[in-house]
Amino acid sequence: MSGNRRKAFLVSAAVVGGAMLMTACQDSDATTDNGAAQSSSSATPAGDAATPSGSSAAGSGQGAGKGSDATGKGTEDTAGSGADTGDGRRAQVEQVCGANDISWSTRSETQAGGYILIIAKAKPGITCYLPAALPTVAFGSDGTEAGPAEQTAGKQIKLSGSTAAYAGVNPKTTNGDGGKELDSIIVAVGDSDPDPVSLRVGTITVEDPIVTNWHTAPTEAVPFS
Repeated sequence: MSGNRRKAFLVSAAVVGGAMLMTACQDSDATTDNGAAQSSSSATPAGDAATPSGSSAAGSGQGAGKGSDATGKGTEDTAGSGADTGDGRRAQVEQVCGANDISWSTRSETQAGGYILIIAKAKPGITCYLPAALPTVAFGSDGTEAGPAEQTAGKQIKLSGSTAAYAGVNPKTTNGDGGKELDSIIVAVGDSDPDPVSLRVGTITVEDPIVTNWHTAPTEAVPFS
């Protein structure tokens, strides 16, 4: 074979080989594309099938939320207090204060000839009601009680937190030097209070004492005789 013919044969073989290689690559790419397309096509139904499952899961989550709400309502009902009215609601029970529900204090005032101001606050965590009646204030071992300083009945007062109630006691409403000297008073919330308290007030002279109703302002609890 001459040199020219050999050269032409090699070029022709290279061209044919390149064409075959290109054809093989195209076939391979087509196969890959078809495989990817088939994979994508087969994945779509799987995704569609997963959608109801996801929806079902969401439904499950909604159910859990409702259950949680129901639990909250149950807790609220359980935590509620008061008397059952029979219709699923509870009415507030108005607990009457006892002397042991109250933090007591006193101070001396000079108005109206001098008197003792009694200050009552509910102890921490307690809510109670002072009745619309005179506080019971007694003096000495003989239990002398203070009479009313006002002609009209007072109002019920709710004690809770920092709310305070005030009553004024004039231990001596008579003129002259009569009376007995004491240094404390006994206070109760009404005659039936089982736990009266003794409050030290300094030395006072007691004769025909009087006491006001409970008030929400100290200026309203001045015991004018």
